[in-house]
Amino acid sequence: MIVLDAILGLVIVAAVWAGLSIRVVQQWQRGVVFRFGRVRENLRQPGLVMLMPVADRIRRVNVQIVTMPIPAQEGITRDNVTVRVDAVVYFKVVDPVRATVNVQDYQFAISQVAQTSLRSIIGKSELDDLLANREPINQGLELMLDSPALGWGIQIDRVEIKDVALPESMKRSMARQAEADRERRARIITADGEYQASARLSEAATIMSAAPAALQLRLLQTVVEVAAEKNSTLVLPFPVELLRFLDSATKSTDAERARADGGKPSEEAAPPRGVEQLELPALDEVLARSPLDGLEPVKPPDPPPES
Repeated sequence: MIVLDAILGLVIVAAVWAGLSIRVVQQWQRGVVFRFGRVRENLRQPGLVMLMPVADRIRRVNVQIVTMPIPAQEGITRDNVTVRVDAVVYFKVVDPVRATVNVQDYQFAISQVAQTSLRSIIGKSELDDLLANREPINQGLELMLDSPALGWGIQIDRVEIKDVALPESMKRSMARQAEADRERRARIITADGEYQASARLSEAATIMSAAPAALQLRLLQTVVEVAAEKNSTLVLPFPVELLRFLDSATKSTDAERARADGGKPSEEAAPPRGVEQLELPALDEVLARSPLDGLEPVKPPDPPPES
């Protein structure tokens, strides 16, 4: 009976000793051991860890990449625009001993440094860079965080600006600017199209002037297109070739008349046949002539006969 009690006592003591000395470290953790309050340089790797009861204490440190959002910070950019910017920081612990000993709460410390660095980077940047060119700003913010974080045993993996909130007045101004820019591009494209179309029309007119039949075919094609619209009225232009024929006939007639007059064309156009040329008085004679010239005096009426 005494032996059984002794064995039972040893089992209980062993269980208590095991409970005080055996710890489990997960795969994503590293164990920092303090013996009588002094840190041990050797880290405990994942798995079962044996500790000295009463003397040792262990603190598990997460070595995964931590995603920490930075609260939105309000600031004034270098071009005097008030904005609210929030970001996100990715970091991990590379030295669990320093992250445990050198700083009380490394996550809170990273959060505060990130907020102050974000406000500082807002004041050094312009609005266009915050909206369209964020990569240099992200790199600058990462460098600002990396300097104090290395002393805490923390490595900054990356920093990303997540959102930029603008005032409503600035949003409306940017919308008007974008609309004006789109309208400018539309006008440029329209003008360029008109220029190219005019150049093509000029080339087509040059080609058609060398072949009058092509011009007539184009005229007939236009008439067919207009007639296909079911219009009740169809306007036909006067044929250009007929005008050219009349012009050539007139020139040949003038040449024949000039040869008949003596071989030289007259300087002034001859009047048509059957029409006599009227001789008009000179301008000086017309101006010197009185308006009353050529008018007969008016005779007074005869008096009535006396009774």
